[in-house]
Amino acid sequence: MDRDRRSRVPRTDAVLGDARLAAAARELGRDLVRGVVTRTLERVRDGELPPERAADAALAALPPTAASLHAVLNATGVLVHTNLGRAPLSAAARAAVDAAAGCTDVELDLATGRRGPRGTGALAALAEAVPAAGGVHVVNNNAAALVLAATALARGREIVVSRGEMVEIGDGFRLPDLLASTGARLREVGTTNRTHRADYAAAVGPDTGFVLKVHPSNFATVGFVADTPVRELATLDVPVVYDIGSGLLRPHPALPREPDAAGALADGAALVTASADKLLGGPQAGLLLGDADLVARLRRHPLARALRVDKLTLAALEATLRGPEPPVPAALGLAGPALVARAEALAARLCAAGVPAEAVPSQARVGGGGAPEVELPGAAVAVARALAAPLRNGRPAVVGRVHAGRLLLDLRTVPAGDDERLAGAVRAAAARTPRTATAPDTDDGQG
Repeated sequence: MDRDRRSRVPRTDAVLGDARLAAAARELGRDLVRGVVTRTLERVRDGELPPERAADAALAALPPTAASLHAVLNATGVLVHTNLGRAPLSAAARAAVDAAAGCTDVELDLATGRRGPRGTGALAALAEAVPAAGGVHVVNNNAAALVLAATALARGREIVVSRGEMVEIGDGFRLPDLLASTGARLREVGTTNRTHRADYAAAVGPDTGFVLKVHPSNFATVGFVADTPVRELATLDVPVVYDIGSGLLRPHPALPREPDAAGALADGAALVTASADKLLGGPQAGLLLGDADLVARLRRHPLARALRVDKLTLAALEATLRGPEPPVPAALGLAGPALVARAEALAARLCAAGVPAEAVPSQARVGGGGAPEVELPGAAVAVARALAAPLRNGRPAVVGRVHAGRLLLDLRTVPAGDDERLAGAVRAAAARTPRTATAPDTDDGQG
């Protein structure tokens, strides 16, 4: 770098003295802002930026919060997208989290000024949502719910489970490994494709802690297959624990094969476990619903303390259960014609702005391991594949789905109120993208 250019690079503290950056430092932290300024000045030294643009460029590069996470518009068509944090919270749940973020009465009875029970509001809301449950409890995720049940009910004993339900889920996580880690022994019955009540009955004995039924939520079996429903397993003389997985509390017409907590309990399950951050549309949590004495036993187990949820989760869960319909259930119920109309209107606005776009049919998915056989017909806006990276790196970030050489922005997973934000993000991405043709690509993937 020549001496003249070096002499023109402003000092770090001089840039930090800009009133706008000083205000940002008070909000985001001085170290974070200093790091952004330092990287910006490197660009000035390299000749990428003129010295007089340093403060403006640093301000533009600042994150919206002190956390590294970015807000994302999910346009993938996957309702419960694990890579995007699963269920987005409702406005009511977000407001509840904000209220609970400071000091709150999570374990204080304000009327008496004495210590009160933890999470009473969320637990009461869950009990009201599933009246068939004699008792309810909440832990930090569904795996934790199964760990607590296995540890409290079957440590040193046997868990009877069908071979066809010994599942592996994302990132190589295997249910048998989880259960074995609790000190329980797994007693596999039946075959991969067919397991009958008689197989369970032959295995149940004095050493049985419980029979476990697992809904194979991330795959479907077809052909010469058979499983044993809960109502038949409930006739065995041991508790039946049913991991329904996706957190559906009541039947939903769009998901006829997806088990729900109310139905499982009505069929005789002693305990149902489920995730709160999937079809329920709430925060990450594990739900335990069932026999009152059994749930009370789990709640009193020493491990329950290690698995408990924090005040933010309790607040979000209660608001999810009591408040308006959350985004995931709302998206599940959207009508195809309404999505087509939105896609056509959005494509027309983009074309009028000089961005080639087309409304196309699309098939959305439930995601999160739920209802893998279900397709949800709707519509998407197709734009150039070259916009995928600029959209991911924009603010807000937008993630779509690449198909047949184009980027599809599926509107089932974009709230209607965000259509204009989506259009603005696409226009901004197009303005940063050279007008070059993209090679066709028939591979699906997230863009």
